Amino acid sequence: MTQPDFPTELLNIIDIEATCWAAQPPPGQVSEIIEIGLCVLNLRTLERVERRSIRVRPERSEVSIFCTELTGLTAADVRNGLSFAEACEVLRRDHHADSRAWASWGDYDRNQFRRQCSATGLRYPFSARHSNAKQVYAAAHHLPRLGMAQALAHAGLPLEGRHHCGEDDAWNIAALVAGLVKAGQWPAAS
Repeated sequence: MTQPDFPTELLNIIDIEATCWAAQPPPGQVSEIIEIGLCVLNLRTLERVERRSIRVRPERSEVSIFCTELTGLTAADVRNGLSFAEACEVLRRDHHADSRAWASWGDYDRNQFRRQCSATGLRYPFSARHSNAKQVYAAAHHLPRLGMAQALAHAGLPLEGRHHCGEDDAWNIAALVAGLVKAGQWPAAS
């Protein structure tokens, strides 16, 4: 099958992990990004050409025991991470996030970035060319919107690494997106 022409060959796949709690956040704390998982997918070759974890130091919250159990990240793991502003700059500088098309599984990641940028007065690091891979997958297969692990099982793909690790989840989402591109079901970047 011939791949369609894309104005750009590379797609950033983003999956974040954020501080979280079993119930409501403790007083004075808000959910903040603590890991930005990134996988770069070549849309022509369908190769996952880069994989990265950017640890982010929370400034208005602490990593809870619940969060550590879910993500595997501890307070010590993120203590020496980049500031959120530095992480956004890395996305722009190293991954052309402000000009390259990107995708995430659902809208949580995009909305969390918007909230956190708004709360901190920072410029949003991504281009407007976002695709909700969960929505595209559901439409392509005439299914309800599945979680990433459910979609991998549906596609007959293994879950590589640890679920709720941003880097591993971005890698797995990229495999699902590659399948959608191969099937002609992925929206062309504009």
